[in-house]
Amino acid sequence: MKDLLRRNSALNEGVEKLLNLQSKIECDASTKYLAMAAWLDRNGYVETAAYMYKQSEEEREHFLKVFKYITEMGGIAITPDVSKVQQEFESFRDVFEIALQNEITVTNAVNKVIAKCRLENDYATEEFMMWYVKEQREEEKNARRALELFDLIDEDSACGKFELDKQIAKVGV
Repeated sequence: MKDLLRRNSALNEGVEKLLNLQSKIECDASTKYLAMAAWLDRNGYVETAAYMYKQSEEEREHFLKVFKYITEMGGIAITPDVSKVQQEFESFRDVFEIALQNEITVTNAVNKVIAKCRLENDYATEEFMMWYVKEQREEEKNARRALELFDLIDEDSACGKFELDKQIAKVGV
């Protein structure tokens, strides 16, 4: 049956492998944001926690988008294992430093898929992935802006934490 499926797939095996890796990376991003949201919630950053819950859902949508694309193209989408996720963070700021690094990792993975598509002349998948290029520019910009707010607002005061919580929640809006 696998041979039959492969003959009917429009995906090059190397591209399919990278797309499955991309779906795992997106799935992992969703669980990381969920853990961040829970940490923020239990530490009193209610507004930012709501923002991170939304981010988690968005990353899950990104995962499903890649996953469904693989199957639509006749490939074999592999349901990713759930990776161990960091549950505790050093500080409010640390959450966003990690979030930015995660977004950079996602961007690099997107770029690898596109590079492989170009090598294999897979224009359909390259066109599909261009949505992620635009999305990643926005995601990295939002994470950087959140970190900029820590430089502008004094996190050490109670009012500063309250203000950061409100302002960061507005970043992606």
